[in-house]
Amino acid sequence: MNSIEKITVSASKSYLQRALAIAALSEGISVLNEVSWCNDSIAAKNIIENLGCKIEENNRILLINQQNISFNYREFNANEAGLSIRMFSPIFALSNHEINFKGEGSLNNRPIQLIADALFQLGVIIQSNNGLLPIKIKGPIKSGVINIDGSLSSQLLTGLLIALPLVKGDSVINVHNLKSIPYIDMTVKIMEHFGVKVDNIDYKTFKIKGNQKYQATTYNIEGDWSGGAFFLVYGAVKGAIEITNLSISSNQADKVIINALKLAGAKIIINKESLIVEQNKLHAFYFDATNCPDLFPPLVCLASQCKGITEIKGISRLTHKESDRADVLKKEFIKMGIYITFKNDSMYITGNKPQPCTIDSHNDHRIAMAGGIMNLFCDGEIKIENKEAINKSYPDFFEQLRIFQ
Repeated sequence: MNSIEKITVSASKSYLQRALAIAALSEGISVLNEVSWCNDSIAAKNIIENLGCKIEENNRILLINQQNISFNYREFNANEAGLSIRMFSPIFALSNHEINFKGEGSLNNRPIQLIADALFQLGVIIQSNNGLLPIKIKGPIKSGVINIDGSLSSQLLTGLLIALPLVKGDSVINVHNLKSIPYIDMTVKIMEHFGVKVDNIDYKTFKIKGNQKYQATTYNIEGDWSGGAFFLVYGAVKGAIEITNLSISSNQADKVIINALKLAGAKIIINKESLIVEQNKLHAFYFDATNCPDLFPPLVCLASQCKGITEIKGISRLTHKESDRADVLKKEFIKMGIYITFKNDSMYITGNKPQPCTIDSHNDHRIAMAGGIMNLFCDGEIKIENKEAINKSYPDFFEQLRIFQ
């Protein structure tokens, strides 16, 4: 066995943002453990503070005191957090005040018509900037039957599921072509932990009892599989790595990186409290990433170091990310000598040794992280422009990478 480097990855922003929103709707003091911050999570924290939450933090433990949710603050900023826009919009619609909601950077280019169409069905008035941010939200949201499209994102469904139990009367959400199902499992599990239940019928219909209440409680935030995936790929290609805070029973979609690593031939050891991935001879593989599109960058890093041509399905899910991620991966990896082609809904990656070059993150945190990992596989140096994009999800990423250099 190679010498094993042991690390702890950052907190899952997917779990943390959901837990912050639900804690803000729970009367009393909630405790969140194992908290670490990135820009997206900070945006959610700022939002709930403006909703009246008093927050204390000490040694990765967060105390959230919510006695009476307030919508007196009328303008909120999601920064570049797509989840915050889609999750908090239905929550803001609980108020009968007009709420202004804006974003920053690439988020301002993401269409929000799905939000407007969904909330309109429940009596909410939405004004947008020609289908883009900023938006004005005027509730109150009413119970009822609603039909939504789940093919582009599950995040709006997350917001509706969180908000509607607090409304008088029962609601039904009919969802067409739901993607990213694991994230809905995540949302429902956190809701249940805080005392609210939803009836899920085959991920096509969600029945929600009204007049429920969230109960303040203690909740542990999992480590982040999305960021951890990059380190696991390093272990498979270059050495051995042990990660101590990734849960195999997690509802995070990106834990299926383990399946991809197995398909590529990596050695994996799953212990009770840690996960070890070791270097091995790797070969091309096929993987469907439709339900875990955030895995594309680490999957491309893995495929680039496999012998042969790897196929990854699901590139239709890569639009409306921080960048046009499929095209950016192709453009930046060719600079390293890694060839990527597209056919139908699949990406094909031909394995090759990366060459020294300078790449641009395009202000996409996962492209910057991919560049950091590829640099470890290169005999020279791969420089990364706009590498500070990592602050969106994993500010300590490059600092942790230093132990492998």
